Amino acid sequence: MSAERRLKAERIRHLLETERDAIRENTTHMNRQRYDAIERFERYEASREAARAIKEDAIERLPELIDRVRESVEANGGTVYVAEDAADANRYITEVTAEKGAETLVKSKSMTSEELEVNEALETAGVDVYETDLGEFVIQVAGEAPSHLVGPSLHKSTAAIAELFNAHFEPDEPLETAEELTNFARDYLLEYIVEADVGMTGANFVLADSGTVVLVTNEGNARKSAVTPDTHVAVAGVEKILPSIDDLAPFTELIGRAATGQEFPQYLTMLSPPVDSPPLDFESDVPLSEAEGDRDFHLVLVDNGRMEMREDPQLRETLYCIRCGACANTCANFQHVGGHAFGGETYTGGIATGWEAGVHGLDSAAEFNDLCTGCSRCVNACPVKIDIPWINTVVRDRINRGEDAELDWLVEGLTPDAEPGGMDLGKRFFGNFGTVARLGSATAPLSNWVANAGPARALAERVLGIDRRRDLPRFERQTLRAWFDARGGAAVPAGDADREAVLYADPYTDHVQVDRGKAAVRVLEALGVHVRIPEVPESGRAPLSQGMVATAGERASEVYRSLVEHVDAGRDVVVIEPSDLAMFRQEYEKFLPEASFERLGEASYEVMEYVYGLLGEGADAGELADGRGEAVAYHSHCQQRTLGLDAYTEAVLDDLGFDVVTSSVECCGMAGSFGYKSEYYELSMDVGGDLQSEFAAHPDREIVASGTSCIEQLDALFDDGTRHPVELLDPGR
Repeated sequence: MSAERRLKAERIRHLLETERDAIRENTTHMNRQRYDAIERFERYEASREAARAIKEDAIERLPELIDRVRESVEANGGTVYVAEDAADANRYITEVTAEKGAETLVKSKSMTSEELEVNEALETAGVDVYETDLGEFVIQVAGEAPSHLVGPSLHKSTAAIAELFNAHFEPDEPLETAEELTNFARDYLLEYIVEADVGMTGANFVLADSGTVVLVTNEGNARKSAVTPDTHVAVAGVEKILPSIDDLAPFTELIGRAATGQEFPQYLTMLSPPVDSPPLDFESDVPLSEAEGDRDFHLVLVDNGRMEMREDPQLRETLYCIRCGACANTCANFQHVGGHAFGGETYTGGIATGWEAGVHGLDSAAEFNDLCTGCSRCVNACPVKIDIPWINTVVRDRINRGEDAELDWLVEGLTPDAEPGGMDLGKRFFGNFGTVARLGSATAPLSNWVANAGPARALAERVLGIDRRRDLPRFERQTLRAWFDARGGAAVPAGDADREAVLYADPYTDHVQVDRGKAAVRVLEALGVHVRIPEVPESGRAPLSQGMVATAGERASEVYRSLVEHVDAGRDVVVIEPSDLAMFRQEYEKFLPEASFERLGEASYEVMEYVYGLLGEGADAGELADGRGEAVAYHSHCQQRTLGLDAYTEAVLDDLGFDVVTSSVECCGMAGSFGYKSEYYELSMDVGGDLQSEFAAHPDREIVASGTSCIEQLDALFDDGTRHPVELLDPGR
């Protein structure tokens, strides 16, 4: 293992040991709450569509809206400053505090201020800063960085926070419970809020037509910080601007539900500062209604790379983010390792790659980008429908193109991909799995023996980063296509068939898990389908997962050219591997002309979805294997769930008499090549442990899974082999 991979593995191992339990408990709780809140919200999709459209319009009109905000705030008596970068913003803010002679500043939670590192700038200028959000206060006392966009101290348990507070503040009576800790922090911070010279907040939204700052919190501390001192500084990225209050409704409906599963935010504060009420003087006897004095307001709008992101068609969507953290809460890797691994200098979770690449640069994004496995669950979780996996893929591609590889001379000009030299050899190996599989089958069983020999495993670990604890796929000498040809092709003549279908032989089905391909052929033929297995290139899923975008694009075009004659002839395309079907139905939109993408996507089906459709059209289920009450534990693939296809497998198995228990665990932890990589092996197994625990409660059930990765992970977790569901239906079994 290289030194870099070893250090990353050690870092992940440390976080699994120290922060995993708290992060997992908190994120999974918020994720469950989000599911429940969305299920009760009938307008969820309509609100998502509306929010997305408003954001698209606002970012398109951003220069105009910035000018409009300036006019509105200045008409109210405040000041707007557009900061070019972090240094510019910090200079302006420290000048404001200096003009006020400020010694103390209270502050509510703001990821933009974390991005600026404004606390450090103010403290260097001699201003004491007090975080008033409980989570931010905890990590300020601990001297740590936030681990989550919404819950900065999500990685700490109640006991850990009690230990921290007791050691730091030495209270008369030791603090223990969450209530005691909260009350202590509230009383402690209230003294500083009352005495503070300046208050600083972020802004969830800024309304251009009125200069209104909208704050969403659970503690009410932002409102106290904004209105108690006579000077209020609000810091917000320029992307937070919405045209008017008429555009606010879908965001207020979505942000609480997406973030914590709350139907309504605890505090929704709208301020159009400087407000008319006089400054608060807690030592004066003059009634507030008779008090006098002026308030000062400064809105600092931060660019810091955002306007360049706006011009970047691949990163632009990042600016639609409303910082709810749903992408982190729904991510299996994040749930287990948290934002101190799955995050950069400031931002955490799936969307963090876009933010870090845009505001801090590729080096920061490169630290954690590979933790996104592209499962795409975050796309459905995002309230503004950001294609987060695509942003991660594009950034990965850019990172690849900036790397140097020590053995690059071995592959330059010899690789079957469209990538330039200089990328990581391991990524190039996994991205070209189709070629590897063809060579593996052509030379099997020798290839299997050599690959598993000790020296070869050691070399693979050192050069390619393949963990030697992970079993390697065993290549079959006879491929699926060779078997199909050897049997004489289709058993059901086209003239006798009810339908014609092309079975897409992905590299794993063709070269490794050949039995599931054979079963699929027999099942389709039993239902009266004329089956063809033409030679079709790999879908591009493997290179796309490694950030090899150009290669994936080439594969998409090749696949379409290979399949279009069949689509034109009215044949269906049946796909066994869900991640390949997701390419056809989702990612190919990035690579193919719209009409081509739609034609292929509409003609393609997951194999169990197709069987469900055939049975629904009257095909004879009696031609398939009878379940006879056979007990089965079924795990569906991540992308199968995202596409909404897992229900078809359950329905078919139920109808055929199988007794099915379906996993509630959403991710097996393998995620294609992710689980093979030495730096991520332990995280992969830790995520898989959830599925292992669930299925271990059903020792008498046969385990079946739809995805290649899921099958490999389950084979590693259990002694008995795992099969694809279509193998259960095989009339020849």
